[in-house]
Amino acid sequence: MQKLLKSLGPVCAVIGAQWGDEGKGKVIDLLSEHYDTVARACGGANAGHTIVVKGEKHIFHLLPSGALHPHTTVVIGSGLVLHLPTLCEEIRLLKEAGIDVLPRLFISEEAHIVFEFHKAIDVALEEERRKREGKGIGTTGRGIGPAYTDKAARDGTRMQSLKGDMLPILERHAERVRRLYGVTVDSEQELAALAPAQKLLKDRIVDTVRLVQDKLRQGKTILIEGAQASLLDLDHGTYPYVTSSQTTSAGALQGLGIAPRVLTACIGVAKAYCTRVGEGEFLTEETGETGDRLRKRGGEYGSTTGRPRRCGWLSIPDLRRAVMINGFTHWNITKLDVLDEEAQIPVCTEIASDGKAVWKKLPGWKTSTVGITDFLKLPKEAQQYLQFIEKETGVPASLVGTGPGREQMIVK
Repeated sequence: MQKLLKSLGPVCAVIGAQWGDEGKGKVIDLLSEHYDTVARACGGANAGHTIVVKGEKHIFHLLPSGALHPHTTVVIGSGLVLHLPTLCEEIRLLKEAGIDVLPRLFISEEAHIVFEFHKAIDVALEEERRKREGKGIGTTGRGIGPAYTDKAARDGTRMQSLKGDMLPILERHAERVRRLYGVTVDSEQELAALAPAQKLLKDRIVDTVRLVQDKLRQGKTILIEGAQASLLDLDHGTYPYVTSSQTTSAGALQGLGIAPRVLTACIGVAKAYCTRVGEGEFLTEETGETGDRLRKRGGEYGSTTGRPRRCGWLSIPDLRRAVMINGFTHWNITKLDVLDEEAQIPVCTEIASDGKAVWKKLPGWKTSTVGITDFLKLPKEAQQYLQFIEKETGVPASLVGTGPGREQMIVK
């Protein structure tokens, strides 16, 4: 581990390389023990990270996964949109589990608020798209897109407003939202939803850009937690079936107010196969018995929505693109053990001129890898599978997940 940490340096980002749900939370949790600060940069409560520690499951939507470590400073950056009842509930549940995150939590005054009416707009827009086009985007209905829309239109409400009277702000929103979307804003409901957050969080809302810069000047180390994943990026993802924020390493730095030259390493997280939630292209998808088998073995159901994930095989072209736009220095390949029962493992190596996948079939290992923590103790075929990914992408697989637990990780 010490050799890996030395190679990562003081400012490391962890970024999803596929369509999300790669298991970023586990590696962030593992590394956070060795970092002074863990920072969430962008996205909202549509993200879901599941950590299993000593058999107990913790699901995070807004708090960084590294918040479980009592020594870490926890930062929620400017790039997020925050549904405050969800955030307060996460803080409460952690406290019940014996982890008091509030005294070490700092929330950007520039982050935006997701109101209840944003969720109503989200549902209405998705329904309108389904009627118009026959299918929707596949949003989580959490109001993330409409909140970012307001932000881009310069009609959003920042967290700094929570320190004052919210009623005039809500009354301003009410007329605009009714006129644009035909959605009614219930000001009393909104105020009731905000009241606990105003009481709990008002002293935790600060200038996080200055906070992070002060820590850098003090020589503190920072672990940056990306949200969603590269193929869902608003600019570089499979548009229009993308999220509403920038999900790359550059987007994470923007969301925290950190200059690009400060980043010392970037870990790309990819499953040993691939999954996707919602609509959009998925060239390597398996829709029959094979997809069902991967879903069952991988427990592929959304931690935010509970929706079954679409499952398929690894795509090397997608990983290469993620390397290009993020500058990955290390891979964390997760859920290797899900492939334990496969006799052969197809991998897409290229995309032909007709848009179809070009396949290479690698030998499976047909034996359990669960809990293995030494690369050399993996079956030969599993080692070769990882080495194939390294060769094809030019990035070393420095971390390999062999089960859901915090300790079930190969570090090499």
